[in-house]
Amino acid sequence: MNKYLQIFKISFAQEFAYKANFIMWRVRNVFQIFLIFFLWDAVFSDQGRVVFGYDRTKILTYVFGVMLVRALVLSSKSVDIARDIATGELSNYLLRPISYFKYWFTRDVSSKVLNIMFAVVEFAILYLILKPPFYFQTDIFTNLSFLISVGVAILIFSTLIFIVSTVPFWAPELGWGSHFLVTVVVVESLSGSVFPIDVLPQLVQRVLMITPFPYLIYFPIQVYLGKIGGFQYLQGTLISLLWIVVLWLVLRRVWSKGLKVYQAFGR
Repeated sequence: MNKYLQIFKISFAQEFAYKANFIMWRVRNVFQIFLIFFLWDAVFSDQGRVVFGYDRTKILTYVFGVMLVRALVLSSKSVDIARDIATGELSNYLLRPISYFKYWFTRDVSSKVLNIMFAVVEFAILYLILKPPFYFQTDIFTNLSFLISVGVAILIFSTLIFIVSTVPFWAPELGWGSHFLVTVVVVESLSGSVFPIDVLPQLVQRVLMITPFPYLIYFPIQVYLGKIGGFQYLQGTLISLLWIVVLWLVLRRVWSKGLKVYQAFGR
């Protein structure tokens, strides 16, 4: 346990070694929130307007909720696994007395802690500048359910990233491209990061809710807003947990096959 604590500390310190990357990640998030905020603020310019089951308070709370949930769920250092595989650096880790997945998950946790710290500060600053109406959830059980759903979302995304990172076992040059396709195109579009899933047609919603993506952003925020609870919450949580099991089994299978074809010339 102590070695992973040391990894956490070192990884946390390393985040400041690449200031430009970290700053660009934070700036990108803030600009995205600005764009989405002004879009929905214009749609709900009429104070009493209700669209897709949202009033102005809840939709703007959703927008700000995206900022915090994204910082916890979608921040990840595990994207570097693809580079380790492609360059042969993976060999150095396989020889060490640590779990490679635990090592990267620990690094992910350090990244998430730092990102949520900055996200809270950004949240406070934007809240003071934009002064949006905000829905504060006071029900303890609902808040606990929200935290559980965020924890499950972190596990889903981490496992998904690990799977995508195995692509360089077979195509070393496609490591970055595969991450861009999944994390930027698919996840951003289908997780509810850009817009709530329930603005889509019912059929599309039902199909998407079978996939793991809405449970990364949309589902936790809907739980916080009180729009998902009771049986619907239990159903969504069970689907999320099922996806964790499925993705983990896929990861183990793919990783095992990947190691059999892994080559590290010069290592």
